[in-house]
Amino acid sequence: MRITCIGGGPAGLYFALLMKQQDPRHEVTLIERNAASDTFGWGVVFSDQTLGALQRADAKTASQILDAFNHWDDIDVHFQGRTIRSSGHGFCGIGRKRLLNILQDRCAELGVQMRYSTDCADDADIDADLIIACDGLNSRIRTKYAATYQPDIDLRRCRFVWLGTNKLFDAFTFAFEKTEWGWFQAHAYRFDETTSTFIVEAPEEVWRAAGLEGMSKEEGIAFCERLFAKYLDGHPLMSNAAHLRGSAQWIRFPRVVCKRWVHHNGRAPVVLMGDAAHTAHFSIGSGTKLALEDAIDLAGRIAAHPGDLAAALGEYEAKRGVEVLKIQNAARNSTEWFENVERHAKLEPEQFAYALLTRSQRISHENLRLRDAGYVAGLEGWLAGQAGLNPQPLPPMFTPFTLRGVTLKNRVVVSPMAQYSAASGVPGDHHLVHLGARAMGGAGLVFCEMTCPTPDARITPGCPGLWNDEQSQAWKRIVDFVHGNTTAKIAMQLGHAGAKGSTRVPWEGEDLPLADDAREGNWPLLSASPQQYLDGVSAWSRAMTRADMDRVRDDFVAATKRAAEAGFDWLELHCAHGYLFSAFLSPLTNQRNDDYGGSLANRLRFPLEVFTAMRAAWPQDKPMSVRLSAHDWVPGGNTPAEAVEMARAFKAAGCDLIDVSSGQVSKEQKPIYGRMYQTPFADLVRNEAGIATMAVGAISEADHVNSIVAAGRADLCAIARPHLANPAWTLLEAAKIGHTSGIGADWPVQYLSGKSQLERNLERERQMAAQTAGLSAQEQANLAQGV
Repeated sequence: MRITCIGGGPAGLYFALLMKQQDPRHEVTLIERNAASDTFGWGVVFSDQTLGALQRADAKTASQILDAFNHWDDIDVHFQGRTIRSSGHGFCGIGRKRLLNILQDRCAELGVQMRYSTDCADDADIDADLIIACDGLNSRIRTKYAATYQPDIDLRRCRFVWLGTNKLFDAFTFAFEKTEWGWFQAHAYRFDETTSTFIVEAPEEVWRAAGLEGMSKEEGIAFCERLFAKYLDGHPLMSNAAHLRGSAQWIRFPRVVCKRWVHHNGRAPVVLMGDAAHTAHFSIGSGTKLALEDAIDLAGRIAAHPGDLAAALGEYEAKRGVEVLKIQNAARNSTEWFENVERHAKLEPEQFAYALLTRSQRISHENLRLRDAGYVAGLEGWLAGQAGLNPQPLPPMFTPFTLRGVTLKNRVVVSPMAQYSAASGVPGDHHLVHLGARAMGGAGLVFCEMTCPTPDARITPGCPGLWNDEQSQAWKRIVDFVHGNTTAKIAMQLGHAGAKGSTRVPWEGEDLPLADDAREGNWPLLSASPQQYLDGVSAWSRAMTRADMDRVRDDFVAATKRAAEAGFDWLELHCAHGYLFSAFLSPLTNQRNDDYGGSLANRLRFPLEVFTAMRAAWPQDKPMSVRLSAHDWVPGGNTPAEAVEMARAFKAAGCDLIDVSSGQVSKEQKPIYGRMYQTPFADLVRNEAGIATMAVGAISEADHVNSIVAAGRADLCAIARPHLANPAWTLLEAAKIGHTSGIGADWPVQYLSGKSQLERNLERERQMAAQTAGLSAQEQANLAQGV
């Protein structure tokens, strides 16, 4: 096979040598516009896991790289005069130039034809069977075939400069310095016997305010030396970007995502690799890692499909693309964390450092424990002390949480989950068993499903209500059971379906309107503006008049009083998911031109009016929360920044917590799903608006809850589907992580014999898994203790 690689960075060099190693008969040519001795940047970072992949792909190259590595396990976080260290991270640093030299030498040894100082702006004249475009993040080949690759390039918010220093850091170092203009941060690590990388970063607006835009290169470097002098110990900072002048050395990171990676031009397929295909922010050190793993993956797929290049390329694009997307999602989380240091700087140093370590959501609480059990134990003890307990290690999810006069025993919430099983709005035995079982299952707070103050506020005929005495007594029966048999608290969520009402129960057709229901016919719908939730399918709602608003407000106040009489501990107003109040908040559904439409302040007016009236009717010693859709996931809809403003407005009206959800406002939504995918919105609202939050969405294990709470991203975590599968989810997760003390996870006395058996069985499983993995006796003991 005749192969040409355009670009002589790590991706091109490594793919070239792997293909030549795979079959010496391959004719492999590499074309690079710079000289072989040119390089930009300083050191690059790999994890121990990446080294393992290199060892399997080409042992000789891996051995040479390993010999040149500087290895460290520690991370130091310098913040507000404190240094917090954690260990066990397993990173390696190597000079970029040294890495390229090793790859160049191996290519030469294997017979790769390398043509340096040769500009190749076009592939038209290349005679090959396969062309690899690894010509960097400003790829000209990608630009030429943009219609195929469909690149999405996003210039991020921060400016950064890539410098070096002869100060040798003994840990991967993050240093944060607040100036009169805002926060600057440094990322520093040693990569050879004499040199460390030193990256300085700040948000664009901070960088400009500090005057760096108008400084020469030398002045900019001197500024950084003064700012981070206490970490440099007199050592100067150095630049090796001789081709850049003035402030051009400060760049904005371009996030590159391509929908396709392979272009068929009728001659030879042109395949993107490395930064040409994707970028991952330097704060997770994955750019070079991704480039090398691209090369390994494609070479492996070509070997697995001899004579069928199309099949190999199809697999590479489809399967490698998924793996890269996972890294890019983590990189996005990390990037946004560093873009918003001002937000996180409100945390205490202990929590700030933990939030930094877990910022990408790839490193979790238990993963940190495996790396450095002592660090996690110290952090857990500190968090327990902050929660008013003895400062001893305790999983964060099992610390108490207090709002007004209500204290929850832990941070786990059973999310409101519609059951559609009420008769004439009356909750029955199903609700008693459903909610009672989950209250006995260990959660700190159990939410009822969205309950309606009037019949025409329901989603379906099966939705519960709170508009008459029969319903009130039925709810009181459930509340009394929870209070009399468990240590959980119970919350009422009140809402109005708006334009999403008068539909069938989901198992008879989700979101479809009632079709001459034998029990109950369709009812008229209200909304902020005339609306069909499903175009051409749903019934039309009409815009509310002022008289409608008065009636709805008074209905919610009456239901609030009934909820208080029933003994609920907590009350929430549902203003999310496209229901009535959400329809006022979102510009997608609010087309009014009166005082209740247009600006955000106007769109907030009616929901705030209802909330304020409810707060006045609700006991002052009990908390109230509001559920918001923080992102409509549709252009022109509400944004996370607007969610912060909404939260501030509700906080001023007496709200104690924001239940942060997203979407479900429009069928045109395009959410970006993933583990804990809505948690960043809870983090944003909590730490920008200064109000407690509840995170929801794809939170499915104790590790998620512990990480979210410990990092200060949210105060509570609402768990939905896992609680449908297992009412005792909280107690099971406690046993899984070895939390056996019972603090924050008390079992009903009737079930205590099950507790001990569950813990024994799980301990046995951990020991068997440890033996299978060949762990030492001490490691097995650690696992048995849940460490």
